[in-house]
Amino acid sequence: MTPAVSPAKLRVVVVGSGIAGLYAAALAARRPATAVTLVTKGALEQSNTWHAQGGITAVTDQGRAAGDSVAAHVADTLRAGAGMNDGAAVRLLCAAAGREIATLDRWGVPFDRTGGGYALGLEGAHSAPRILHIGGDRTGAGIAAALIGQVRDLAGAGQLQLREHTAVSGLLRSGSRAGAGVTGVRLQPAGTGGSSGAGTVEELPADVVVLATGGAGQLFEATTNPAGATGDGVALAWEAGAVLSDLEFIQFHPTLLDPAATGGQSFMVSEAVRGEGALLVDSAGGRFMPGSHPDAELAPRDVVSRAIHRRQRELAQQGLEPVVYLDATVVAAAKGEQFLSRRFPMIDATVRALGFDWTRQPLPVVPASHYWMGGVRTDLDARTSVPGLFAVGEVACTGVHGANRLASNSLLEGLVFARRAVEALDGYRTAPAFAAQPLAFDEGDTACTAAGIQALMTSAAGVARDGAGLELAAKQLAEWTAGPGATPDAGPDNDTAALLTVARLVAAAAAARRNSVGAHYRTDFEQAPAGRGHLSFVKEQDQP
Repeated sequence: MTPAVSPAKLRVVVVGSGIAGLYAAALAARRPATAVTLVTKGALEQSNTWHAQGGITAVTDQGRAAGDSVAAHVADTLRAGAGMNDGAAVRLLCAAAGREIATLDRWGVPFDRTGGGYALGLEGAHSAPRILHIGGDRTGAGIAAALIGQVRDLAGAGQLQLREHTAVSGLLRSGSRAGAGVTGVRLQPAGTGGSSGAGTVEELPADVVVLATGGAGQLFEATTNPAGATGDGVALAWEAGAVLSDLEFIQFHPTLLDPAATGGQSFMVSEAVRGEGALLVDSAGGRFMPGSHPDAELAPRDVVSRAIHRRQRELAQQGLEPVVYLDATVVAAAKGEQFLSRRFPMIDATVRALGFDWTRQPLPVVPASHYWMGGVRTDLDARTSVPGLFAVGEVACTGVHGANRLASNSLLEGLVFARRAVEALDGYRTAPAFAAQPLAFDEGDTACTAAGIQALMTSAAGVARDGAGLELAAKQLAEWTAGPGATPDAGPDNDTAALLTVARLVAAAAAARRNSVGAHYRTDFEQAPAGRGHLSFVKEQDQP
């Protein structure tokens, strides 16, 4: 039975069921004067968080490596972000880790421990082991399961309404011009796979909408993201007139098990495997990372992904098999054949099920879209430029990640800024002002498909980009439409409509940034100077 809601209560709709959405909903539902509805287009378990392997970064009083510090975590985050981070956001993130880890402990999250303290792993671009994990390589599922338990308990107690398999097809606003606040959401049924489609439309009033919809990994053919990562939240915020920032910064994870070798199945092999000593080798068996970066295999992800991409092209030009491998046999040789199955039980079981004995043979890998550093611009309280609209997690651009996310910072960011959003809910009528460039797109009349968008973006806006390719991509995107009536507000294929919107945004931002920095690599401006600062856009028609 749906619990009665007092009109005096603050009505909050949280959209998304990853770590940020679950945490925000669970915290907000504990406020006595708040009525919370959690909406997700799939099941609660269908999120990037559930699939996260490596862990969550935290330097805490409960456990830290010798010589490590919050200041060192800050420095590593800034270094990985290529100096494009918001320093205040980074310091806030790193300092808040202890509080959030303590909360997860109280809520029953079973972090791996050793010798009475946390078992800490090492990942790329970190100066010390500071990655907490669960079940070796099931960190995301471990955290998500505990948070889902909290949410379901709150729903059972009547403190929270839960709407699974429900898509948000539009944000309701108090007007059509800039400055109009949100007044609710438009809902429609979603399929069991999480894709949104036609169905009865329902309007749900709200004082506050918290977007926690994740990223847009499905923009590309190779991705570590689940099928639901179609950029919905960014598309919704764009249509509502919110400022978007850093859209060109998309991180590619270096080690997706090559789908060509798995019959089309995608599976990411955690960076933590390289943290334990695994190496990257080419089809001739030679290492190439030492010549690309002083940290070799533990260089920042953008460096490693570009090095793999470059080595594949070099091999092809030499007439050799253009394949790169992740070689964990050296780990098995050094630490024993059972080490990999103990440290990475889920990865071990999966690669074996796919036909690989990684203790004896290297794994073919390719870079794959993994994480979007850009998104809906927010302040330190997760407020967007639209009154009543908050954004947390990957959909948001808090400034924490800069041009390239430090490994395993994303789960922590989801927790920290979800809490800050909940603590700032009472100020929902105010919104920060961000400078932004007005931007508009032409709408074509040729129906497109998600597969077509993915092929185009992989070719033009993947690991390496150039102006000519981005220009051609923009022209093609301008000719497409997601289908009759299929806009980010309504229609038979909202997922494709959202992908088309975010593809246009990414292509425009990547074309506008005429220099290479962090995860944004322009082959035609490889040696360009630092160039422009942050790029922010807002939908042109929403200007006063």
